[in-house]
Amino acid sequence: MPDPSHAVDPVQLGAYFALVEVSALLQHGIEQQLREDGDLTFVRFQVLMRLDQTATGSHRMTDLADAIVYSRSGLTYQVGLLEKAGLVTRAPSPDDERGVAVTITDAGRALIARVLPGHEEVVSDLLFEPLSRDDARTLAGLLTPVRDHMRAAPPRSAAPRRRSPRS
Repeated sequence: MPDPSHAVDPVQLGAYFALVEVSALLQHGIEQQLREDGDLTFVRFQVLMRLDQTATGSHRMTDLADAIVYSRSGLTYQVGLLEKAGLVTRAPSPDDERGVAVTITDAGRALIARVLPGHEEVVSDLLFEPLSRDDARTLAGLLTPVRDHMRAAPPRSAAPRRRSPRS
């Protein structure tokens, strides 16, 4: 019988640890492939992919940080590295004079085109190889409402910034 003092029962705890381990193993394999095929980190790949998948090739920095679940300051640093490499550009946001928009360049699109086949192969081999098509549908059906539940909270960019205590 589950211990009522614990919010997570043994079945849930097992599912949680399996999800965390699968996620870590998958991310490790992906990061290795991205480094080898394009000298990219996973975060920089996510930025380029998000930009590549939009009609305009652009996103506001704050929205991009929320989309990839990354801190604003961390994203500013990562985008700076991408900009130095000629893979993106930054400019004032056309929708918000206080915001900054980041746009993928032709070189960024070419890099995505080069690394994407290997990325898809790693995802296929590590995640989907042991699953049937129905299993993949079931997995998506299970994870989608969890993701949506987690995303229902205000975006991180809308959360008030913590102030450091003054000495």
